[in-house]
Amino acid sequence: MRSAVFHRIDPVLPIIVGILQVFLSIGAQYGQLRNPDLGRVPLTWWGFGLLLVGPIAIALRRRAPVAVLVVTLTATSVYMLFDFAYGPVFLSPIIVICNAVLSGHRRAAWLSAGTFFLFVVAYATWLIPHRASLFHHTAVAAYLLLTLTVAEFYRMRRERLAERQRMAREEARRQASEERLTMAQELHDVLAHNISLIHVQASTALHILDDHPEQARTALSTIKQASKDVLTEMRGVLSLLREGAPRSPTAGMAHLADLTERSGLPVTLEVTGQERPLPAGIDRAGYRIVQESLTNVSRHAPGSRVTVRVTYAPEELIVVIEDDGAGTARAEAGLGSGNGIPGMRERAAALGGSLAAGPRPGGGFRVEARLPLPPSPDQKEPK
Repeated sequence: MRSAVFHRIDPVLPIIVGILQVFLSIGAQYGQLRNPDLGRVPLTWWGFGLLLVGPIAIALRRRAPVAVLVVTLTATSVYMLFDFAYGPVFLSPIIVICNAVLSGHRRAAWLSAGTFFLFVVAYATWLIPHRASLFHHTAVAAYLLLTLTVAEFYRMRRERLAERQRMAREEARRQASEERLTMAQELHDVLAHNISLIHVQASTALHILDDHPEQARTALSTIKQASKDVLTEMRGVLSLLREGAPRSPTAGMAHLADLTERSGLPVTLEVTGQERPLPAGIDRAGYRIVQESLTNVSRHAPGSRVTVRVTYAPEELIVVIEDDGAGTARAEAGLGSGNGIPGMRERAAALGGSLAAGPRPGGGFRVEARLPLPPSPDQKEPK
């Protein structure tokens, strides 16, 4: 509590302002007393007291900016009414006016500055031996307007900086949220594919264990590899949670052959067109779409023959996954349920592509994804 109060009472600036106002006023009166037309009188203890009111009030500028503004301008006005030497006494009004603007009390700052200007005009017109000229009034107005303008400039600059920082924080939170969603989708794809594969192969192994032990051994080997793969990919996805930890690049079109081999299905992989490096998002999305499609076949039509066709077109990547439906009959009620196909559609749409999925006319199921690609270097026109 005591430290919070001390934070609001800044002793450094008031001390500096108080020293400057007192000693500079002593120097200013030396010259002004030599000119009788100005009507100045020597500083008294009362004058020194008024010179210190502003600096003392400045110490509380963060706690009560409007009250500090009023007290300082009032003390300055009283100081002028006693005809003491002026000049340095206006340092405190500059500070409290700027402080009021920067603390958000703009209306109070402008009204107080306007009132103070009217007082100075009245004082210089009727309360001194020789009436001040229009140039004097214009100079005072310019002095106050410059003070307010500088304060407003710094206020707007500070607000713009605060807004940029706020937007940067919101953008960081948005990116973190998108990354979490991406990680959730990655985990879903990894777990759904490999656990479905493990389930199918385990069911197969149990079914043929007694009659065909060699085939059961193959199924168990597939289960072993699938469990190893799911652990590897999960480590890659979860490594994003560790700062600076690299992600294992297991999900990409270059790994399609491995994916199809360990799917537990009879899969034919066909690749046409000129293979080339793909953007990370396209590369991962194409892989995940094939993976999810194979998972759906394992779930709904195990044993079906699958054909995976990948076409590297000039402007898009075309991925087609078809099964012949020769395995267990696909449950029509299950089509479109869950997150598999909607998730694939969302992946494609997020990258500006499209995905179509549905039964084939001759039986089976077909998934076709079209993902836009940037032109390859040899397709770009020379400048």
